[in-house]
Amino acid sequence: MNARQEFDYIIVGAGSAGCVLAARLSQDPNVRVALVEAGGPDDAPEINMPIAFPQLFKTKYDWDFATEPEPALGKRRIYLPRGRTLGGSSAINAMIYIRGNAADFDGWADEGAPGWSYREMLPYFIRSECNERGDPRYHGHSGPLAVQDSRSMHPLVDHLLEAGVRSGYRPNDDFNGASQLGSGAFSSRSATEFGVVPPPLISTLRANGRTCTFSRTP
Repeated sequence: MNARQEFDYIIVGAGSAGCVLAARLSQDPNVRVALVEAGGPDDAPEINMPIAFPQLFKTKYDWDFATEPEPALGKRRIYLPRGRTLGGSSAINAMIYIRGNAADFDGWADEGAPGWSYREMLPYFIRSECNERGDPRYHGHSGPLAVQDSRSMHPLVDHLLEAGVRSGYRPNDDFNGASQLGSGAFSSRSATEFGVVPPPLISTLRANGRTCTFSRTP
């Protein structure tokens, strides 16, 4: 953006939260939204190929962070891949769909963030989903984000899951359900340009240039 422009909302960071927020705000044709992202477009084919996601590490799509020297790990620094593209880290996570742990949400509420407990956030997760799973206590069926079970499970996966159960872990066929503990397979989200924003919302962001403008920082 070379010319001076004015916006009602400026969102810094086009990760999962930034993209969803921009999409929702830009549904109002009376507001102007700027979504600012340090990385470039999510145009790598590996983003939509779960098996190829490690090829995105330490590339222009990755911030390539590392921890401080870890005392319990011989002072080693641990590599932390973080997405540097539209969609943020959701663009480099093998298209896995998993919610945050309930204890984290409850901890935020206990520390003074009203409305952020898992019980209070769950209706929004349900509302966002178009999930093929049938349990209405945890999943929705009319939201913009398509979620499904993996369609390409290698035969070895069943043996690995069975090994987990034999080792004492209970079977868990839904890590976004009642518990995230146990042995099971992840759910997958649909492939979208932003990794988190579904096609109907992307069209809103793209088509109405007067509503939402994208800018890439140097």
